[in-house]
Amino acid sequence: MSGDRVSSSVITHCELFAGKNADEAQVLYLGTERAGAPEEGAMRGKLVSQDGGKVYVVIFETGDEAVSGLCAFAREHKLADAHITAIGAFERVTVAYFDWQSKTYEHIPIAQQVEVLSLIGDIALKDGEPALHAHVVVSKRDGSAHGGHLIEGHARPTLEVVIQESPVHLRREHDPESGLALIKV
Repeated sequence: MSGDRVSSSVITHCELFAGKNADEAQVLYLGTERAGAPEEGAMRGKLVSQDGGKVYVVIFETGDEAVSGLCAFAREHKLADAHITAIGAFERVTVAYFDWQSKTYEHIPIAQQVEVLSLIGDIALKDGEPALHAHVVVSKRDGSAHGGHLIEGHARPTLEVVIQESPVHLRREHDPESGLALIKV
C-alpha cells in the first residue's frame, strides 16, 4: 500500500480550544470580524439561525484549506457539539483509510480538481476539548468516486459548509479495541 501511515491518535481529531462566540447574525471572517467585502481567499461565515441551536454557514473560497479553517472557526465560536455537512469542490484533497490491523490511517492524496459530493462530520468533546471528525466523498472528472477521513482539502472555487449545533453535549472517549476516540452517549 502506498501513502503515509500515521498513528490514529494523530489524525482522528483536531484539538480545538475555547474562543469568542457570536450572538447576532453577521458575516464572520476567519480570525476577525470586519465590515465590508472579504479579502480574497478569506473564509467567511454567517450565523443564520439560533432557534433550537445555532446554525452557521461557512464559505471557503479558492485556496482556503477546509480542515484548519473548520478547526479555527469551531475554536473561535466555542463549538463543542455540532454536525457539519458540505458541498463544493477541491483543487486537491487528502483522504485517509483506517487500517484496522495496524490501527493507523493510510493517506490517499488526490492531486486534481474534484467535486465534493458529500462531506459530513461532527464536532464533539474529547478529553474536555472540542474535536473535529469528518468524512468526504469526492468525484473525479471521469465520475469515479473516492472517499475517506478528511485530512486536508483546498477549496476551488468554493466549499459551502453548514454547521448545526446540537442541544446535547457530545463527548469522545478512547475505545481500546479500535484505538480511536469514539462518541459516547
